[in-house]
Amino acid sequence: SKKLRAAIPLWLPFYEQEYGALDADTKTKLLAISPSTIDRTLKPVRATGKTTGLCGTKPGSLLKNQIPIKTHNWDVSKPGFFEADTVAHCGNSLSGNFLWSLTFTDIFSGWTENRAVWNKGSYGIFTQIKDIEASLVFPILGFDCDNGSEFLNHHLLRYFTDRPQSPIQFTRSRPYKKNDNAHVEQKNWTHVRQLLGYDRFDRPELVALINDLYKNAFSLYANYFCPTLKLKEKLRVNSKYVKKYYPPKTPYQRLLDSEQLTREAKLLLRVTYKSLNPFKLKKIIESKLKMILFIF
Repeated sequence: SKKLRAAIPLWLPFYEQEYGALDADTKTKLLAISPSTIDRTLKPVRATGKTTGLCGTKPGSLLKNQIPIKTHNWDVSKPGFFEADTVAHCGNSLSGNFLWSLTFTDIFSGWTENRAVWNKGSYGIFTQIKDIEASLVFPILGFDCDNGSEFLNHHLLRYFTDRPQSPIQFTRSRPYKKNDNAHVEQKNWTHVRQLLGYDRFDRPELVALINDLYKNAFSLYANYFCPTLKLKEKLRVNSKYVKKYYPPKTPYQRLLDSEQLTREAKLLLRVTYKSLNPFKLKKIIESKLKMILFIF
């Protein structure tokens, strides 16, 4: 509800464009609503069912000695330091061939890109990471992943470290420690599972359709119009941890506030934002999902 409260003033002008202007009294109340009131209002209709998926990480031991474990915190006061992970669309079984989702999350802003790959091969992951990098308005400075063989391979090692100018810091998390990649693990839920669910996608023709959904609709919707919370501090008080967060913002807003982003990059972001409407994007996402589920 804190995130929804931050989204209301952002979405309201687009709502009035789509569905007509609200009367002054309703608009005033809507802009003044508190997160606790939103919680009480939405309590009867909130989804309660939860499902869990299977872990598809296969350890890649070949390059463990060459790719260090990240033992320090990156300078996350600027964009460019990413965490990456993969999600299996395998249904109830990891056997056979099926589709995977690659999740790529910037720690500073929360900007997240997703891509679909077939069978999680190292070359397929490498190709999609190149595609993600080409779509970003800021450079990749650091790349942190788990110990899966799709990441710990020579393709990525050469791509990140053999650069004549500004090689990328390539690190990995500790084995079996999911919290080391907490930022991207969150996005696996909000950007993959909540969108596509836990069904098994074992038809290769779905890869192009899901990539079209990710790149041309959902990424724009989530990064420009969906506020997220960012941890400010975490304190231990006796036996409990107390967390404090910054006010919710969209990844787009955090990038505009960053002093590290170039003027040209900010201009490109603003131009893209002005061409978008979240309600139209939502309809596009729903139509693309219907096509995917029809083929599925």
